[in-house]
Amino acid sequence: MLTDIEYTSRKNNKLTRLIKNADFDQADANIMDIDYESGRKLNKEMIKRLATCEYIADHRNIFITGATGSGKTFTMANIIKNVNRPALVIAHNKTLAAQLCNEFKELFPKNRVEYFVSYYDYYRPEAYIPSKDVYIEKDMSTNDEIDKLRHSATASLGERSDVIVVASVSCIYGLGAPEEYFKQMISLRPDMEIDRDKLIDKLISLQYKRSDIDFVRSTFRVRGDVLEIFASSSSSFAIRVEFFGDTIEGLYEEDALTGKIVSTLSHAAVFPASHYVIGDEKVEETLERIKEDMIIECRAFREEGKLIEEQRLRERVCYDMEMIKEIGYCSGIENYSRYFDGRNAGEPPFTLLDYFPDDYIMFIDESHISLPQLRAMYAGDRSRKENLVNYGFRLKAAFDNRPLNFREFSQRYSQVICVSATPGEYELKEGGQIVQQLLRPTGLIDPPIIIKKTENQIDDLLGEINATIEKKGRILITTLTKKMAESLTVYLVEHEIKATYMHSDIDTLERIVIINSLRRGEVDVVVGINLLREGLDIPEVMLVAILDADKEGFLRSKSSLIQTVGRAARNAEAKVIMYADTITDSMKSAMEETKRRRDYQIAYNKEHGIIPKTIIKEIKNSLIITSKTDKSLKTKMSRSEINKEIERLTAMMRLASTNLDFETCIRLRDEISDLKKLQGVK
Repeated sequence: MLTDIEYTSRKNNKLTRLIKNADFDQADANIMDIDYESGRKLNKEMIKRLATCEYIADHRNIFITGATGSGKTFTMANIIKNVNRPALVIAHNKTLAAQLCNEFKELFPKNRVEYFVSYYDYYRPEAYIPSKDVYIEKDMSTNDEIDKLRHSATASLGERSDVIVVASVSCIYGLGAPEEYFKQMISLRPDMEIDRDKLIDKLISLQYKRSDIDFVRSTFRVRGDVLEIFASSSSSFAIRVEFFGDTIEGLYEEDALTGKIVSTLSHAAVFPASHYVIGDEKVEETLERIKEDMIIECRAFREEGKLIEEQRLRERVCYDMEMIKEIGYCSGIENYSRYFDGRNAGEPPFTLLDYFPDDYIMFIDESHISLPQLRAMYAGDRSRKENLVNYGFRLKAAFDNRPLNFREFSQRYSQVICVSATPGEYELKEGGQIVQQLLRPTGLIDPPIIIKKTENQIDDLLGEINATIEKKGRILITTLTKKMAESLTVYLVEHEIKATYMHSDIDTLERIVIINSLRRGEVDVVVGINLLREGLDIPEVMLVAILDADKEGFLRSKSSLIQTVGRAARNAEAKVIMYADTITDSMKSAMEETKRRRDYQIAYNKEHGIIPKTIIKEIKNSLIITSKTDKSLKTKMSRSEINKEIERLTAMMRLASTNLDFETCIRLRDEISDLKKLQGVK
């Protein structure tokens, strides 16, 4: 936590750090729309003071707790609106982060709401196993769409101050120095004097690639006096720069596919294609520092008689330095980030948090899960890299390519608001002012919990599923293992139930597709393990079934059970079934807490004549999802959207044909054929 002196210093820096005042505009949102518990200092007046920032102005940390669906996210939005400062919202998984991002986009339609999560679909870190003498090279598969969204987030923080970034724990991993990132930004204006060739050289130094044929993100192309730049943070629009000699005669935004001009620009900012970009003037200095450390560490290996390690380290580092010198990049360049950032050994890395101004406000959603994750990242990274350094695969500088530890993380915010329905020990101890929300805007009450024996549980569950489907409800089922989830899904499908599973092997964007499919009724049942808990907002769910509820452990702890029960708290007809032969302490505690909330809610509704109503929530796809992962979305397109998509895919097919990429041609042809069939139906 910051001292008063540190806080005052940060507060005084606010005006100098913000380029302009934020202008948050929340659509039709009113904190008075929500009812709150009246005792224990937990009345509506306290929430009003919270949302109008009396506590924020007093720089207190705040903890918001309460029942699922009681409007904690809405309260967060009101706070952001009233403090008028950039905000970072941290969620513990990508699916919840995407849902929060969509909700904030609806509440703040005129502001920048960005999404920042890990862009790896698959990641196997570099490692060495001494007992088997096995070196495992880093292997990964990145998601270009998410990388674009990450660049959009950092670019927004450089251009505007009315920014809300929803992030996963990726926000505490190294990202490159913000000062260097913003310094390398290219600013373009009409009538600006700039040599075209020098601008091209500058783009190359920012890791943009010239591609006159395959015009995709982070590339540029040149046609006579026209330079077109497809920015790293853009998905479909490019910047068109028209020259007359060394003067920018015209500056436009164009459709990257068709080349059609969309608008005239008075200014365009081109940010680097990588967060790890450095200026040419720093390369020589950086390589010299790397070489000095290599000599010192190789000498230490030689003195210890570790000649293999010495040779291994020297060959690896010399090769990497040569690559950096020639092309400005090498595989595993992040392990040299300390040199590029100008940091000393042991100093924390630059992260997304450093891209924010000093007075930003941080929210940690579902903090009982997010905070332990934030604590665990550092130790896991350190233990893996010790073998790489000790056996000569990496310089000691690799230790400094790491996530923040929890102490460093705590020093990077002036105010934090933790939000959770099931608080942990840290939140209760350090949360400062505690605000509890038990009542929901629509009068919904916590669902009833039914205990059933495990004997014939699958047959019983099948009957419950069919009864729920007849009422046009959806079902969530939680199991203990991936194999159980997959096997149960196969069983349900064999019994003609529209079911699918969702666990950690399903990539980020596909999870969002599954949830939307469940809401639309394309799927009736989703079977999961740990992803069907915190924060998922699915009003259509009428049944939550918890298999093996009496198997005490992390997945069946008190907080896990309360969170899982909460998935049924958005529908007036919902219920929860726990299949168990005994009632564990966790089950008992979860049922008692649910009963306490439920009794209070029923009494309040009766006193005020409120009839519980199921939440009605429009299904939106605010985050762009590729056609590869969301084929079902095509059926929801309008005729004009289908025509535009056919036009886009046809152009891509012609390009693939030009490049003799016939495999891609066939795939695109099939997609066009599917769309034309839909076009005929509409």
